[in-house]
Amino acid sequence: MALLALTCLGAGIACGLWLFSGETARFFTGNSAGMLYLLMFLVGISVGLGKDVFRKVGSYRLRVLLLPAAITGASVAAGFLCAFLTGRPLAESVCITSGMGWYSLAGILLTGLAGPEAGAVAFLANLLREMLSFLVIPWIAAHLNHYTAIAPAGATSEDTTLAVLIRCTGEEIVVLAVVNGVLCSAAVPFLIRFLYALLG
Repeated sequence: MALLALTCLGAGIACGLWLFSGETARFFTGNSAGMLYLLMFLVGISVGLGKDVFRKVGSYRLRVLLLPAAITGASVAAGFLCAFLTGRPLAESVCITSGMGWYSLAGILLTGLAGPEAGAVAFLANLLREMLSFLVIPWIAAHLNHYTAIAPAGATSEDTTLAVLIRCTGEEIVVLAVVNGVLCSAAVPFLIRFLYALLG
């Protein structure tokens, strides 16, 4: 699965460089939201067919919040470690990792808060997190457990990395992945601003 994801990414880059015109590229990028909605619709069908999924997820109650809380906490903690290892300012480093894979928003927010260099680093670091997620999720799902497989995806577990999670886990995990992605995505803008004000 990881090899297939990497091959598809490479093929897309090649098509963008040598095959597709600007109009063709704009068609695909302009309809990416529609493709995501179609994917979500298909996920909904799959979840709906699993009659016990909602009962199982509902049985978690407030424990459903543990996964996004742990992912958020680990992302923030990683920022402290990265600041120590790279020598970047603590506030910038923690805010960069608090993007949790949402590279477009993290880049924009950090540009406004700390300047274009920090914004570029935030964009690239969170883009790399998303790309690495495609590679490590299949391995984690196979060798650790399906719950842990959501962690690398962070805020992207509700959209871009959802297809990999669908392929490597089950309907119950997919529902948890969507919940996790929604909550992490909602937290990102507030978390970055709060942590920058606190640590900056």
